[in-house]
Amino acid sequence: MAEEKRPAQENEVEESQTNDVENGGVNSEKHHEESHKKKEDKSCKKEDKQLEELGQKLIEMNDKYLRLSAEFDNYRKRTLKEKMELTKSAGEQLLQNILPVVDNFERALKSMSTAKDVVALKEGVDLIYANFKTFLTQNGVKEIETENADFDTDIHEAVTTIPAPSPELKGKVLDCIEKGYYLNDKVMRFAKVVVGE
Repeated sequence: MAEEKRPAQENEVEESQTNDVENGGVNSEKHHEESHKKKEDKSCKKEDKQLEELGQKLIEMNDKYLRLSAEFDNYRKRTLKEKMELTKSAGEQLLQNILPVVDNFERALKSMSTAKDVVALKEGVDLIYANFKTFLTQNGVKEIETENADFDTDIHEAVTTIPAPSPELKGKVLDCIEKGYYLNDKVMRFAKVVVGE
């Protein structure tokens, strides 16, 4: 009988230990769930704070973008206006510089009606022509050389071709029908030429 009591007591002890372990397991699960909820709350708060900061940064960046866009638009309009004014004033300056040449031509035309000395008249026209060529040179206009030059499609425009009088003149410019000009080393007008073949 004593032996029967012993296993019964051991069973009770084992059951109480099992209950303690189970209750402890439930308690530890509750404790674990509570700590997990606290961690989630903290992480949610951090995420909310990060979202708020990112939203604030987005607002700031959008504001900077709008300001920069407005500044660029103002800059574009201002430079366009300045460019138009510069073009107008540059044309005005050019025309002002050509007016003395026009005045000289008018004087030459007046003197032609009463002039009896043709040689003096010719000298006057030659001076006006030299004055005008100087004006063109000062403004970056330069004549394209064509006399005995090799035909170059970059600067010449062949109006016609004729048989070359000698073999060494083949592919060369034989005659210039209309002079060509550079403006600051860029072809402003092609020289119209006759080419030997």
